Amino acid sequence: MLQNCHLLTSWLRTLESTIEGLSKPDKGFRLWLTTNPIDPTAPIRFPLGILQRSLKVVTEPPDGLSANIKQAYSKLNDEILNECPKREFKSLVYVLSFFHATIQERKKFGKIGWNVNYDFNDSDFRISLSLISLYLNKAIETNEEELPWSTLRYLIGEAMYGGRVTDDYDRRVLNTYLKEFMGDFIFDSNQKFFFSKADFNYVIPTEADTKELIEVEIEKIPLFTNPGVFGLHSNAEIQYFSNSVKELWLNTLMM
Repeated sequence: MLQNCHLLTSWLRTLESTIEGLSKPDKGFRLWLTTNPIDPTAPIRFPLGILQRSLKVVTEPPDGLSANIKQAYSKLNDEILNECPKREFKSLVYVLSFFHATIQERKKFGKIGWNVNYDFNDSDFRISLSLISLYLNKAIETNEEELPWSTLRYLIGEAMYGGRVTDDYDRRVLNTYLKEFMGDFIFDSNQKFFFSKADFNYVIPTEADTKELIEVEIEKIPLFTNPGVFGLHSNAEIQYFSNSVKELWLNTLMM
């Protein structure tokens, strides 16, 4: 396995020649290559000779808030959701999934979403989920009623997801989401918590105790999400659609 081939594209020509020179390789031989997307306008591209001989497997975040939350839950099961007996745990899993989906969706708005394009991925989600489980279990052991919100927000916003963020304004946006999503207010029985009310009431599914029931609630989220849910102006969507059409047109011309 050769990992991160995008970091040394100039050497890929040598690899292409090596592959073309292989004669009678062992039947069990397989060559695995991993790479991030390479800009098609870059002076050195991924050699077509390698691509044409390869089976391509592509992973990327799905398009849409609902699809992103559903993908986060696809990695979970009822055993994971029940690993912490504290009643707030399942709600916090949903909050973390909504947060993860939100910051993924902001990427499609280009510079309006993030100043720098960050590679937030499932490992950030899993580690943050483990942190939440660890601190909630610790709260049970020490009989603490108040959850360590500031600690959780700091570790998730500065260490886990924030470890990838290099721009100060992007870091401020990330931490603002956590301040809006994580706190005792999400369990306030007198005032219901809403992530957003833009065209739809985005709430935590409190009655859903199993993964299947939660996924049913996720299905109710609209297919097209108003930019206001992410704290963006409606004009951001116009730019997103314009850029999508331009990218589709340019890719079609290249083909």
